[in-house]
Amino acid sequence: MSFACETPRPGAAALFALQLQGQLPLLVTERLLLRAPKVEDFDAFARIACSDRGRYFGGPMTREDAWGDFTQMTATWLLHGHGIWTIGRAGDIAGFVLLGFEPGDLEPELGFLLLPEAEGDSIAFEAATAARDHAFDTLGWTTLVSYIDPANTRARHLATRLGAVQDGMVENAQVWRYGTGGPSA
Repeated sequence: MSFACETPRPGAAALFALQLQGQLPLLVTERLLLRAPKVEDFDAFARIACSDRGRYFGGPMTREDAWGDFTQMTATWLLHGHGIWTIGRAGDIAGFVLLGFEPGDLEPELGFLLLPEAEGDSIAFEAATAARDHAFDTLGWTTLVSYIDPANTRARHLATRLGAVQDGMVENAQVWRYGTGGPSA
């Protein structure tokens, strides 16, 4: 079941939302477009958060709880100048990548959420590399971590491939650190 809030409202508010989306950084890689999230992207987010995949980040969630997460990650663009991107590939949504700093995080986080059909083609690696480089090279961050459920072997493998090293635990998550001062560190 979807909720009325998942449907964009026509008129001046929709135009304003489009203008705001145009202000967010657009990251382009060889195969991907990391763009501002839109209301229409929520269904793809819910397919991840409300499924068994959601168990790695507090779920599986109800659709209502997933909406709360999606809007919170989107709102951080306005509040902090970073947030969630929708990963686009050949006109389709492949998933989401996040530069976040959520309640409970001790340091800024690199997060990645992929739809099942987007796995196995290095999409997560390509998107996460672009986001990581943006954090270090554009935002000037000197620290970045991923908080990964120890059971999420795919995410641990991706973090290793991205150059992260495990650096302790926070609550029930492993902390994977991406160096200091940039991707070449």
